[in-house]
Amino acid sequence: MYRNILITTFYTKTMNEYRQLTASEIEVLEKNVCWAEDWQRVMVAEGFKPYNHHRVMFYGDIRLGEFNKTVEVTKGFFKHSGINDATLRNVTVGNDCLIESVGNFINNYTIGDDCYISNVCTMETTDDATYGEGAVISVLNEMGDGNVTIFRELNSQLAAFMVKYNRDKELRQALQQMIEDELRVTRPKRGFIGNNVKIINAKDITNTVIKGYCEISGAARLSECTVMSSMDAPVFIGTGVICENSIICDGCSINNSVKMQDCFVGEACQITNGFTAEASLFFANSYMANGEACAAFCGPFSASHHKSSLLIGGEFSFYNAGSNTNFSNHAYKMGPLHYGTLERGTKTASGAYILMPATIGAFSVCFGKLMHHPDTRYLPFSYLLAYGEDCYLVPGRNITTVGLYRDIKKWPKRDKRSRQSRKSIINFDWLSPFTVGEIMQGINILKALREASGDNVSTYNFHEYVINATSLRKGLKYYDIALRIYMGAVLKRAQKEGYIGRPVSTVGKGRWVDLSGLLLPESEELRLIDDIKLGKLDNIQQVLDRFVDINNHYSDYRWAWSYQMILDYYHLDELDAAACERIREDYVRARRAWIAEIRKDAEKEFAMGDVEQEVFDDFLSKLDHEIDYEN
Repeated sequence: MYRNILITTFYTKTMNEYRQLTASEIEVLEKNVCWAEDWQRVMVAEGFKPYNHHRVMFYGDIRLGEFNKTVEVTKGFFKHSGINDATLRNVTVGNDCLIESVGNFINNYTIGDDCYISNVCTMETTDDATYGEGAVISVLNEMGDGNVTIFRELNSQLAAFMVKYNRDKELRQALQQMIEDELRVTRPKRGFIGNNVKIINAKDITNTVIKGYCEISGAARLSECTVMSSMDAPVFIGTGVICENSIICDGCSINNSVKMQDCFVGEACQITNGFTAEASLFFANSYMANGEACAAFCGPFSASHHKSSLLIGGEFSFYNAGSNTNFSNHAYKMGPLHYGTLERGTKTASGAYILMPATIGAFSVCFGKLMHHPDTRYLPFSYLLAYGEDCYLVPGRNITTVGLYRDIKKWPKRDKRSRQSRKSIINFDWLSPFTVGEIMQGINILKALREASGDNVSTYNFHEYVINATSLRKGLKYYDIALRIYMGAVLKRAQKEGYIGRPVSTVGKGRWVDLSGLLLPESEELRLIDDIKLGKLDNIQQVLDRFVDINNHYSDYRWAWSYQMILDYYHLDELDAAACERIREDYVRARRAWIAEIRKDAEKEFAMGDVEQEVFDDFLSKLDHEIDYEN
């Protein structure tokens, strides 16, 4: 059964609970300068009272609830519920609403209980309404065919899955059919406004579903949209916003002259200050201001603040876009006001990964070279530095920076989504089979470079990048520290959960992937593809549930991958008590070495005079408490 059928639960009465107006009620309404095309088609709730309706024109079929309460129109200012100065056609109004100053009309709408609608021009549902659902947009390639179908239950995993396998025609058609089947069942026959919605000073609202507890103040136009607001995660849409053919999810804020077309905005996103977006996706906690996006896939925790930032044709997550001339946001250390450095990587349309934003020089030169060498992704947590036309690669450098340390701590705290509104799955593990697998590939690459050129050289050449010898040695050191931290942490979790023996299943062995926040074995991703094609999953909710199920088994899959990795690293046949103790000791030493390197990084920045003493002392205090997590 579909989980999110848009049943209008705010209906206060069924059809047979409405009654016709009495002659005396019609008389009162007419004295209040109200008029009806046909009073017989104006039906009311049993407790309806006509006294609080003035200068209203009724056309078509009208259903009115009870109007007994007052409505708080602004803090401390209450007005009695009712309808004043409005034209309604084919409208149902719930209990205790206040509707006033409708400049044009409200046509073909169902309005829930306790709503406040004031100074709006037009609200209308037309015969061909889609409410923004079912449109196929093209992300990553703004000139290509559509590859993502937007609908209210879309999450970052399904969107990434659609993009990744768009060339699989059979899979694409199966997913499209599932979504169409759901929309056929769930799409409402006309627009509706949920309970406790406030719409004031808005011009045009057409073919738009607005769920409960949403506030719309000063919006210019909402056309073909679905706004998935809720009591625990209300949506705010503010001044000058133009939003067309788009879906806005729970907890979002869209404000200050944003212009958006053919977009999906996921839970707890903020889009503000004149940002413009077309054919783009924004998921979980993304923040966009001033700039623009086109055909962009903005995964969880994507951020852009600058007018000169154009996000186009790229896939981003845990990412802060700087302006063309400002790299400070990417090289920051202890400053409390910045977002984080890139954690998992930014994927371009070609499939290449930006390892870390450059901190100096002409980043575009490095980026251009990177595009031609997608295998560079296997040197994770690295910096790209440009000096003129030379690009230097610093492997693993970001593992030991203050920036990464702060990222690890802060991202979970910055998840502003309500517990009931978390469609997109986000795994916050900075060390996982996905990242550690690429670290191991990076180690192999660095060792191969050293073996090919020897130890008595000052630099190594990797494709078109230069790696200083000291950087290569430190990169191997940092990568090994990360491996030992990971193995010790996984083993500690396994011991707490009561298993350290051989995995009961092989699921999890092999390559892992990151599906826009969901870390999973590639084998499970491929199994999902087969199950869709074979018809084992026959509706889109089952596909979404599979992502949840995979995430629920993350610990099991991680242990299956980590167990063999630990045996290989330590040259063991099995994990006995002695081996576990050795791994634990290595873990403690590695963590202390990691914290010591981060302390050095903090001290270096403090010596530059960029950090206040209080901030520096507070940060060192946090590092001192890291020993609390060793056992």
